[in-house]
Amino acid sequence: MRTRSLLPAFGKLGVKPPIAVAPALAVSKGMNTASRLRKFLSVHGGLVVKLSVLAWTILILAAVFFMTQA
Repeated sequence: MRTRSLLPAFGKLGVKPPIAVAPALAVSKGMNTASRLRKFLSVHGGLVVKLSVLAWTILILAAVFFMTQA
């Protein structure tokens, strides 16, 4: 009988429980935006990483395409 690998399966690498974010004591608008961004990334961080990798890949492919057309 085969034993399961200790490595996580592809696609399961970003599965982690959300990180608890301590409430910010500062009242300034910049700090409020930063805390909201931190909360958003703790919930949707895996999706943000996947979308940024996709955007960079498209950007590189587009640059290569236009360089070869010149």
